[in-house]
Amino acid sequence: MEYRIEKDTMGEVKVPAHKYWGAQTERSRNNFKIGPEGSMPLEIIYAFAYLKKAAAHANFELGVLPADKKEMISAVCDEILAGKLNDEFPLVIWQTGSGTQSNMNLNEVIANRAQVLGGRKIGEEPILKANDDVNKSQSSNDTYPTGMHIAAYKM
Repeated sequence: MEYRIEKDTMGEVKVPAHKYWGAQTERSRNNFKIGPEGSMPLEIIYAFAYLKKAAAHANFELGVLPADKKEMISAVCDEILAGKLNDEFPLVIWQTGSGTQSNMNLNEVIANRAQVLGGRKIGEEPILKANDDVNKSQSSNDTYPTGMHIAAYKM
């Protein structure tokens, strides 16, 4: 298997080269090797996609996110909602109460998928930044409970 090196505030980590997730997802994946039976339900992942898309539109309307970034976030969220990226969400339900790991998994996947959609390679100058653009105006303390409410409603 080929790997790429991702960097974050905790240093470098090897991430499978063919995956869209980044350093924080990989750290969580390696720390909680529980297996598929403990996987985060896709309903929660899809709820996060609705939330990320809505946040991008709200941030655009507030003038804090450019239209091109809003459209890129929306396009990737639509792919998530269509089930096209299901294999990009490997984390388990056992994580912090605020769901920071799942929130970052979505942020990283959206940013890196946008990179590819925009014709760039992962690791080149980013089109979207996971924290600054995809997660703009959000906190895991809010996104995780909101995601659960959306998932419960959609079920």
